Amino acid sequence: MSNHPIEGMMDTTLEKIKQMVDVNSIIGDPITAPDGTIIIPISKISYGFGSGGSDLPEKISSDKNRFGGGAAAGITIQPVAFLTISAGNVRMIQVDPYYGSVDRVIGMVPEVFDKVNDMMGQRKAKKAAEKSASDKLNDPQI
Repeated sequence: MSNHPIEGMMDTTLEKIKQMVDVNSIIGDPITAPDGTIIIPISKISYGFGSGGSDLPEKISSDKNRFGGGAAAGITIQPVAFLTISAGNVRMIQVDPYYGSVDRVIGMVPEVFDKVNDMMGQRKAKKAAEKSASDKLNDPQI
């Protein structure tokens, strides 16, 4: 049994969309700057397609099927952010401006984590230094 022509049009349209969009379109290839900073582009992809058709009636009887139809597709790739990795710090730089407080807070999350980790590391190092100094003072062999 043969497929209807509309199925062939839809299959072709979907196959072409698959060829245009892959994972490297969303998370781009890393770019290394001369100073060693790694920059990874992040994009948003939107696409849509539509197709339609109609079997046309015949005035004269024949074995030919008459079909009229069409298909269309559209795709948009929009850069939304860049992920940067420099000297062990990871930051997300948003392309579009922040539209509200929530967007600003979400954008600041990586920086806040970095600062909290730095503070915790400094606090641990200070406690370790104090303990070491205290151990030396309390050592009976000195």
